[in-house]
Amino acid sequence: MAVATDHEVYYDPYDAETWSDPYPVFRRLRDEAPLYYNEPYDFYAVSRFADVERGLVDRETFLSCRGDILEMIKAAIKGELEIPPGTLIFEEPPTHTIHRALLSRLFTPKQMSRLESKVRDFCQRRLDLFVGADTFNFVSDLGMQIPMRVISLLLGIPESEQEAIRDHFEQTMRSEPGKPMEVNDTLDGGLFADYIDWRHDHPSDDLMTLLLTAEFEDERGTMRRLTRDEVLTFVTVLAGAGNETTNRLFGWMGKLLGENPDIRHELVEDRSLIPNTIEEIRRYEPISQIVGRYVGRDVDLHGQTVKEGSVMLFLLGSANRDERVFPDSDRFDIYRKIGHHLGFGYGPHFCLGASLARLEGRVGLDEVLNRFPDWEVDSSKTAFRMLSVSGRGWDSMPVFLT
Repeated sequence: MAVATDHEVYYDPYDAETWSDPYPVFRRLRDEAPLYYNEPYDFYAVSRFADVERGLVDRETFLSCRGDILEMIKAAIKGELEIPPGTLIFEEPPTHTIHRALLSRLFTPKQMSRLESKVRDFCQRRLDLFVGADTFNFVSDLGMQIPMRVISLLLGIPESEQEAIRDHFEQTMRSEPGKPMEVNDTLDGGLFADYIDWRHDHPSDDLMTLLLTAEFEDERGTMRRLTRDEVLTFVTVLAGAGNETTNRLFGWMGKLLGENPDIRHELVEDRSLIPNTIEEIRRYEPISQIVGRYVGRDVDLHGQTVKEGSVMLFLLGSANRDERVFPDSDRFDIYRKIGHHLGFGYGPHFCLGASLARLEGRVGLDEVLNRFPDWEVDSSKTAFRMLSVSGRGWDSMPVFLT
């Protein structure tokens, strides 16, 4: 057992029992140790919404340039890992500002709305295969299909290669329960080398072409295009993120609405409730539970000094359950007035694909309810997916179509 109520709170991000339900530990951290230090793994953590939100925007103190996962930051500090150029989520200004601007215009809500008809078509064709069936799996039958198709459409990845690429990211992100994640070649862009070279000679209207042809002024004031290696890393990061997070959203969708039939029936009758339902799912069960940062300068928090060179973990999953911001925070409430949550991060590294994830979730849920207004979770077959210190979701979410 990772934590007990009769002694000092202990938080182990690798403990399988804690990971299956981290919220009791998170509550104790918020109440008893808002700045927590774990000596065995040598990291600090903050768990309250205000501290996490403030930390994510303080890019002078909390740096992304060594990664955002505990194991990655540790490896980078030791010189065992080099972050390749073009890794947007691990960049600092001015490079990050310049690179993000290249992509941000593609991921605006307006641009995403233009994708809706294609996303709906993907969902309809996929779900129609299961009309009349007795069972359905929200992860393997839907979550592992729709995000893969959509991000591949944006990037220009051939349909014949999409599943292999998705499976590659699935494997590289896994770790064994109870053990730190092995730092691997997740960011290696070699997987897309042939696509990039082919697209260079055969431009299209996809994101890959945009990255190859866009001109910009870099941090040295030079007008140029991205290098081949930069493009490879961009595409790798986008493909990995586009496949992973929304996949897990569908798993939680199936579980939470399967366990709350009254809420599901309200959604069947009133589809205008769907957008806020997607937000509440992301608040209640954020896929990215933890974001790590390298501490770039001494900082005082809750009466203690965190020294430069330390590792800080921002517990997004805890912040989203902070009763100081979300009353009755452990209740799943699709009518909740959320304001903003941290399920997509916050600040300069706010998830670039948030609009796309919201679109996929909203359209996917709408089309599910059109065909399957009732289901029950087959709890005997559900299985947690142990990812890394940062991700939490389901490998499988089978349901009975009642």
